[in-house]
Amino acid sequence: MMRMNPWLAVPLDDYEGHMGSDAANQLGPLADLFGEALARLRPRSVAVLGVAGGNGLQHLDGAITARVVGIDINPGYLAATRQRYPELRGLELVCADLAHDAIDIEPVSLVHAALVFEHAGIGRCLDNAVSLVAPGGHLSVVLQIPTEGQEPVTPSAYASMASLADGFTLVDPHRLRRRLAQQDLRLTHQLRLTLSTGKAFWSGYFERK
Repeated sequence: MMRMNPWLAVPLDDYEGHMGSDAANQLGPLADLFGEALARLRPRSVAVLGVAGGNGLQHLDGAITARVVGIDINPGYLAATRQRYPELRGLELVCADLAHDAIDIEPVSLVHAALVFEHAGIGRCLDNAVSLVAPGGHLSVVLQIPTEGQEPVTPSAYASMASLADGFTLVDPHRLRRRLAQQDLRLTHQLRLTLSTGKAFWSGYFERK
C-alpha cells in the first residue's frame, strides 16, 4: 500500500508557525528571496513550486506579472492561498505531487523553487521545474546548504513537522548546476544568505537559452 505523503498531514498553521519561529526563522528570508527574484527578473508570468500558503506572493506587482501559477500537493494550502490573495492577477492554483506527477502547464517566465528539491528530490520534480521554464525564462532556486553545528532539520514545537524529517535531503548546488547545464539552463546569479539561526541558504538563477 502506498504511504500517504506526509505533507498532507501537516496543517498550514503548524508549517508557518515552525518556519516563522525564532528557532527556524525562515519564512521572512524566503519571502525576501522571492521578492528579490521578482525585482531582478521582472517576469510577465511566474510559477511557484510548493506554494504552501503563498508566502512571498505579497511582493508580486500586478502591473508587471500578469499570470501566477501556484503548485502544491496539499489542497488545503492552495485554498488558503486563494483566500489570502483574492485580488492577485491571473492566479492559477494547481494541486499536484511534483515528485511523481508529470506537470503539463503552459511555461512561464520565472519558475521559483525554494526548499522544494530537499523534499521532492531532483528527479521528476526537477524535470517538472525545467518543463515550466519558457524560452528566455529563468528558474530561481533556493537550497539549504550544510552548516557546521546545525542539524539539517530544526527541532520543532509542532509535532506534525516531525513527519517531514525522514524525507528531507540536502541538495548540493554544484550537482544541481551540472544537472541544469545538461538541460541548457545556465547559472547567471548566485548568493549565500546566512540566517539569524546560523543556517544558510544558497540562491541561484538559471536562464534558459
